Amino acid sequence: MSTIKEPSFRESVDLMFNRAVALMDLPPGLEEKIRVCNATYTVRFGVRLRGEIKTFTGYRSVHSEHMEPVKGGIRFAMGVNQDEVEALAALMTYKCALVEAPFGGSKGGLRIDPRQYDEHELERITRRFAYELAKRDLIHPSQNVPAPDMGTGEREMAWMADQYARMNTTDINARACVTGKPLNAGGIAGRVEATGRGVQYALQEFFREPLDIQKAGLSGSLDGKRVIVQGLGNVGYHAAKFLSEEDGCKIIGVIERDGALFSPDGIDVDAVQQWLAKNGGVSGFPDATYTENGATVLEEDCDILIPAALEGVINLGNADKIKAPLIIEAANGPITAGADNILRKKGTVIIPDMYANAGGVTVSYFEWVKNLSHIRFGRMQRRQEEARHQLVVDELEQISAALGGQYKLTDGFKQKYLRGAGELELVRSGLDDTMRIAYQSMRDVWHSRDDVEDLRTAAYLVSIEKVAASYRAKGL
Repeated sequence: MSTIKEPSFRESVDLMFNRAVALMDLPPGLEEKIRVCNATYTVRFGVRLRGEIKTFTGYRSVHSEHMEPVKGGIRFAMGVNQDEVEALAALMTYKCALVEAPFGGSKGGLRIDPRQYDEHELERITRRFAYELAKRDLIHPSQNVPAPDMGTGEREMAWMADQYARMNTTDINARACVTGKPLNAGGIAGRVEATGRGVQYALQEFFREPLDIQKAGLSGSLDGKRVIVQGLGNVGYHAAKFLSEEDGCKIIGVIERDGALFSPDGIDVDAVQQWLAKNGGVSGFPDATYTENGATVLEEDCDILIPAALEGVINLGNADKIKAPLIIEAANGPITAGADNILRKKGTVIIPDMYANAGGVTVSYFEWVKNLSHIRFGRMQRRQEEARHQLVVDELEQISAALGGQYKLTDGFKQKYLRGAGELELVRSGLDDTMRIAYQSMRDVWHSRDDVEDLRTAAYLVSIEKVAASYRAKGL
């Protein structure tokens, strides 16, 4: 490890912000206004557990209120601290701006190892945390809308939503106070898979552009590409699953907390996930080679590397050993600013976190809209679509009969064409559209400006410009 000091996650976000702002013509006052975090609330609360009072520390940070509500996940992890939460809140601001979700940026965290507590204890802790935030409007459908993040999921969101509803018994929009809820508690179809699905759509859009594929030194389509995934949580698992099952990618490496699996012939992601759920780690998995020092597998030869868990896994210590020509940041901040410099000089193409993992907030936006409109997507138009399609099929079948069977409808056409879109199809369609448009906006800047060498700088430029436009429009 070199003696050069590695910038912290927060410093990395600042450095990358600075790199972009240097290429913009913002008045200094506005630049500072966009940069700083507006407010961070620290809460310390006690919960009676196992015969004693345990004190927990939690945070909710609001980075930018150029649009409200502000939006961002809540993570449960021992590493949670104010700096990290503020850096993540800043990323949320830029991420929402980039994918045109009408939110400001926020983030929350609770310093806790959720694996140390059983379910009823976690519920008491989560409800108490939600209570502390809600009574300060840091959970509120029109002011601050949390979502799941590392260490939290549908279950925790259901507890938080219920806690808010108990405190606000007459708020008809209470369900919109958090997103990522289970379906039966006001959630939306496709939310759990959303971030991983967004990673897939991002790669699909990248591979539609011959120039971009060439820049990464790759060729062809996603089919047959060798992929290494670091972190098989919600995001990594879904990304790997969809890429291997639907796009023909070969998952050759999976890195988890207790080591890594590697197999040039490809790994069955579902099998690994089931093994993880049962054994708590990947060691002992029968169909791949196990390495205890998982980080070394990041350096294996592959086409696409997907860091999908923690910050800073690619850093000054290993950046020059990374062989992947294309990295897509499914996690937040997996590449430090120093590592980013090394990889850029090598010509590695990085699809940045602020875009790559925006699938989660995009579908959260759809869920929030669904909660506010109090109706499931597709409920009113689906059968009408089917009836109109049926008219076309009937006409075609008449033509077929008139031609004496010379022309016949293709097998499966009727079934596919006649099905009206339900909520899941509409959510996926909206997510795909969002990821395509956002990619094109970054790509345009990347290719049209000589002073922009990479997609990350392009993403910051696009998003900061949108935040600046919001401030200009509304005045401060």
